Amino acid sequence: MAAGLSTTSVSKPFIYVPATILLPKPLHVSLFRSSVRHRNLFYSVGRKPSFAICVILQDPRQNTQMDTGEEQVPEKANNQILTPRVAERLARKRSERFTYLVAAVMSSFGITSMAVMAVYYRFHWQMEGGEVPFPEMFGTFALAVGAAVGMEFWARWAHRALWHASLWHMHESHHRPREGPFELNDVFAIINAVPAITLLAYGLFNKGLVPGLCFGAGLGITVYGMAYMFVHDGLVHKRFPVGPIANVPYLRRVAAAHQLHHSDKFEGVPYGLFLGPKELEEVGAMEELEKEINRRSRSYKG
Repeated sequence: MAAGLSTTSVSKPFIYVPATILLPKPLHVSLFRSSVRHRNLFYSVGRKPSFAICVILQDPRQNTQMDTGEEQVPEKANNQILTPRVAERLARKRSERFTYLVAAVMSSFGITSMAVMAVYYRFHWQMEGGEVPFPEMFGTFALAVGAAVGMEFWARWAHRALWHASLWHMHESHHRPREGPFELNDVFAIINAVPAITLLAYGLFNKGLVPGLCFGAGLGITVYGMAYMFVHDGLVHKRFPVGPIANVPYLRRVAAAHQLHHSDKFEGVPYGLFLGPKELEEVGAMEELEKEINRRSRSYKG
């Protein structure tokens, strides 16, 4: 506590003694007044009828201003005053979000357009002559769904066995504060796009069951990659706005589960994304998951 000053009207003289020279064990201490506004304590040492020694102690958490009628500025108001440094940082963050948003929209629109055109032309060529190759079409769609689901298990394994092991020098950028709109970890998205494009191209320019299966696999990887970008980069890490998908209950659980991965509370679990809540359930971390969901819900409302 720090020494302060307050005015009062008394009938006998007072002598101020700074708190720094206050005796550790006064002979007699009696509390005779408490100031509500400044939380000041008045102590009287000795009992002489015409003389008293007073020490005013003040809580350091309060402002030590004189009682001149000025109102203290609330702490909340102080937090709302932006310094030039904070304003510059916020402007930089907005610029980074906009840059990544443009990249995300262009890549999503380009990949979606190419995927739709590829699906249309491939099945249009397959049905030339009036004969519909049902086994090939079924294999294409089945493998597309299977590849999209299988990518979640592949990502979980690679995340644990590769990204947090031999490839940590690249993935580490994702676990540290980002400087700029992109990070070294984004290279993994390009790496996963290479086999997807290769499988789609092979299936598009060739007919038959095997090319159809390859086309379906490439389509499933592409769908998973787009979903991963929107949920992981947009919803979880807020690199760009995601709109109404932030209100989907299960996706909010997914986002909260992945946030626990970055907290390292459960040795990195969960390593997967869409099945992250299931991984936390297996290690008995559902209570922490609910706490994180509630915390993020308050953040959304704010």
